[in-house]
Amino acid sequence: MTEKIATVELGTGGPRVGVQGLGCMGMSWAYGPGAEAGEARATLEHALDLGVTLYDTADVYGDGENEKLIAPFIQAHRDEVVLATKFAIVADPSDPYKRGVRNDRPYIRQSVEGSLRRLGVDTIDLHYMHRRDVRVPIEETVGAMAELVAEGKVKHLGLSEVTGEELRAAHGVHPIAAVQSEWSLFSRDVEAGVVPAAAELGVGFVPYSPLGRGFLTGSFVSADKELTEDDFRRTQPRFTGDNAAANAVLLAPVREIAEARGVTPGQVALAWVQQQAAVHDLAVVPIPGTRRAERVTENAAAVGLRLTSDELARLEPIAAGVAGDRYADMAFTSAGRE
Repeated sequence: MTEKIATVELGTGGPRVGVQGLGCMGMSWAYGPGAEAGEARATLEHALDLGVTLYDTADVYGDGENEKLIAPFIQAHRDEVVLATKFAIVADPSDPYKRGVRNDRPYIRQSVEGSLRRLGVDTIDLHYMHRRDVRVPIEETVGAMAELVAEGKVKHLGLSEVTGEELRAAHGVHPIAAVQSEWSLFSRDVEAGVVPAAAELGVGFVPYSPLGRGFLTGSFVSADKELTEDDFRRTQPRFTGDNAAANAVLLAPVREIAEARGVTPGQVALAWVQQQAAVHDLAVVPIPGTRRAERVTENAAAVGLRLTSDELARLEPIAAGVAGDRYADMAFTSAGRE
């Protein structure tokens, strides 16, 4: 029998999930050609066998296609998995990487109905506001989300890329189970405001891109040369030109620790994120994404890897040396409003 990863309650009164989840976006969108349906299903099934129970998607990923891709798996294992999806990002039909944001009540209702239909379920376990529209008071947005809970369409609420103060204001309207933001050895801006707020309020933290969108695995150096033309990472400052070359140098201690431990650089990077739960005293459930079952095995194994204080100290300076922002436009991130 396969040994399963441990579980944790995601926020006070929130769902109990494996301490590592699975980001499903890349199975069909953003990182070049998507996975075949059979390959995606095999990866999802393998993750569940390992105790990965939190599956993360969004209505904007492939204009709903990602939700459709994972729907048969979700339906087959409805009582075993925690389904998370999101609303708020509105893609431009003529340019999938050009986006707007909506947090208004009519759009929230439209989005949840669309997600329920594509996923073929009656209830979403964890429903996130994907990005913040500063034109709409967050109390109004969360109030509209809370109505969906009262109606039984949603079980728990989440927020993505919010500041600490925005989280406190939202939590005052309705309990927030989880905050999702980028958090990794390359991206630590969330530690200034929203991580302390989440710990204070008993809100779980779900780091997306805990492997720095693959950069921390050491599998490639330059987006310009090594990624397909339709790969979203080609638009991100950290992955191109001089920035990519400079950031590759920062991986030296990650590689050295991995070699000494007999593990992969990606496992070291994930272990660092997992250990932030103890550092900051809150539930931390990273959602590394992959299309491949063998990569799920590798990622899940990082749950049992404990870095020493010396190793943590060697990794500490990395984030401060990173060249380039995590997005070309940081306006829609928590760091852009802190």
